[in-house]
Amino acid sequence: MTATGTSWVRVPDGSHFPIQNLPYGVFTRQEEAPRVGVAIGDQVLDLAGLARAGLLDGPGWFAAPSLNAFMAAGTAAWHQARARLTELLTDTRHRSLVEPHLARQAAVELRRPFEVADYVDFYSSRDHARTVGQIFRPGSAPLPRNWLYLPVGYHGRAGSVVVSGTPVIRPRGQLQPAGGAAPAFGPTRRLDFEAEVGFVVGVGSTQGQPVAAGAFAQHAFGFMLVNDWSARDIQTWESQPLGPFLGKSFATSLSPWVVPVAALSAARVRPPSQDPPPAAYLNCAEPWGLDLSLQIMLNDHIVARPAFRGMYWTPPQQLAHATVNGAPLRTGDLFASGTVSGPGPDERGCLLELTWDGTRPLTLPGGATRSYLEDGDTVRITATAPGADGVTIGFGSVEGRVVGAG
Repeated sequence: MTATGTSWVRVPDGSHFPIQNLPYGVFTRQEEAPRVGVAIGDQVLDLAGLARAGLLDGPGWFAAPSLNAFMAAGTAAWHQARARLTELLTDTRHRSLVEPHLARQAAVELRRPFEVADYVDFYSSRDHARTVGQIFRPGSAPLPRNWLYLPVGYHGRAGSVVVSGTPVIRPRGQLQPAGGAAPAFGPTRRLDFEAEVGFVVGVGSTQGQPVAAGAFAQHAFGFMLVNDWSARDIQTWESQPLGPFLGKSFATSLSPWVVPVAALSAARVRPPSQDPPPAAYLNCAEPWGLDLSLQIMLNDHIVARPAFRGMYWTPPQQLAHATVNGAPLRTGDLFASGTVSGPGPDERGCLLELTWDGTRPLTLPGGATRSYLEDGDTVRITATAPGADGVTIGFGSVEGRVVGAG
């Protein structure tokens, strides 16, 4: 037997994936078909193989190229699978049967973990919204009047959501030159990253029936890291009067591992107080702030360390607001937080803030400077959180390299 809180699988010091985490993903190796796996240490456990061997229940959920069927199965199936996997990986009596189904993560290809149904991106950080308001509306109230009353968001493009490691091709579009009378067309000159945290819906809902904030855990399957790449010049020109369109829709990157809601119970904290009090449909009795610590690296240099616990609007409030008009949830719906930023200059989650829209360039090691991203730049975002038993768990990373428009 193995003591509670430890696994017979060796987990390297500092790993994001101890037994208390067990995030889900989709992987393939050699000529095998994609299937569902769980990360443990620096290895991945093949759940399709476990199911074939009779060690794990699941009617075809895991021998699939996405998590969607398993996510749609609901909370009872999620809890049962998590309990069984914990047993298999902690009780040494199972080791000889389970060990053949482990593979090194370095030896497999990680895929996008789920098929994205719809994609919604919010604007939930008060610090981010205030800073952006100060940049673009100096001398005016930094927050739009509606911002303190509802979670502001927009619908993105599900088809361009890609897994970490996918190259990001510099988008083209209409740009408004400084002082120019007419727009020009060409590659964006103000390509940016946005460090975000997202969650994915497992269980859908019926059209016309809003989902209460208190029902969040019955619908949300898990969380992951998101980079909502943004072409700021295209976005600025097109967002009059509607909102983001081509400046956002070219690529959104996801981390390959989805951390289950259950793994984040120790990370839950009270969110910031909300004044004015939110509308009744946005009330949530449970504390759903999350104590996540993000780190953003540009070309292996740390440029910011935002904290998610300061986000003003919480995931349950985002879900409640997105459905209050009767819009249905579908398995695979992706909800992103919006840029995670804090009050300090080293807590800003995008270059728009970090460089004050390019007017205060960052200086990188070796003397290079960046106002916005250049071709060849790599952005890598990671995050950690408190886990059960006093350990630290993590989300892995979401990474992307900028490729020229050609």
